[in-house]
Amino acid sequence: MGSEPPQRLVRALGETYGDAAAAEWLARLPALTDDALSAHAVSLERVCAPGGRTALLLLVRRADGTPGVLKIAPPGAAPELEGAALAHWNGWGAVGLLAAPDAAAPDGALLLERLHHEVSLRSLPEAKALLEAAGTVRRLWVEPPAGHSFETVTERTARQSGPMRAAAERDPALEPLVSAALAAREELVQAPPELFLLHGNFRQSKVLSGERAPWLVVGPEPLTGERAYDLARLARDRVEDLIASPGGAATARRRVKKLADSLDVDQARLRGWTLFRAVESGTRALSVGRTQDGEMSLEFAGWL
Repeated sequence: MGSEPPQRLVRALGETYGDAAAAEWLARLPALTDDALSAHAVSLERVCAPGGRTALLLLVRRADGTPGVLKIAPPGAAPELEGAALAHWNGWGAVGLLAAPDAAAPDGALLLERLHHEVSLRSLPEAKALLEAAGTVRRLWVEPPAGHSFETVTERTARQSGPMRAAAERDPALEPLVSAALAAREELVQAPPELFLLHGNFRQSKVLSGERAPWLVVGPEPLTGERAYDLARLARDRVEDLIASPGGAATARRRVKKLADSLDVDQARLRGWTLFRAVESGTRALSVGRTQDGEMSLEFAGWL
């Protein structure tokens, strides 16, 4: 492979899959990389560092000189679903596929358009970043493709609810927030108002500068459901700045209202999904030892 995977990725894989499973996949990574480079007929320039938390990103070139990014992810990251979503968007608001998903290398390696990975919306002032983010994510909200295999918001959040309850059982101090988040979810899933293809993990750092468009989305964890769910992670962006601000709580509530108004989303539903996703993220972070991240997400949730 020529380079070791970034430590950020190594740590994140251990948190997500357990150290043993992560080590097994990392041991296979040199062979997977060689296979993917050969299958896509590209040459390796270098590993993209610090990279992401779910996959190895390689800067590559095709034989004609076209730059690209080869993304190699464990099966648990469902790269085939990411490829299916990107194919459906076909470059509209999102990074483009340079090879169709059914042409991907073994283990789901995807060849993607190369963006400026070092420049995300987080490089902009907050107000401008939120404006650009809103304009970008609305392009992704389209009808899901026929015969798709994406899970729904109801299915994903049901799967996440069990670990949240377990976290509250381990630490009774979490019980009030967890109960509030689960109650909000229960109400929200009773009557979903719409069904769109969603990014699933949309936030400022997932929107990168590009050549054919100023800003394009990367790293979807696609699912189907209502737009309010997709905005809920964005509402918590730059939470560290909100925590450090004496007016953080009021700012957070204004942000939810502003996002709802700007994208014609029901404010109460956005608030509910923002609460659920903040508590889910916070309890998950605490469970793997990322105490600071977890406490910030939970403090944010408490403001709602």
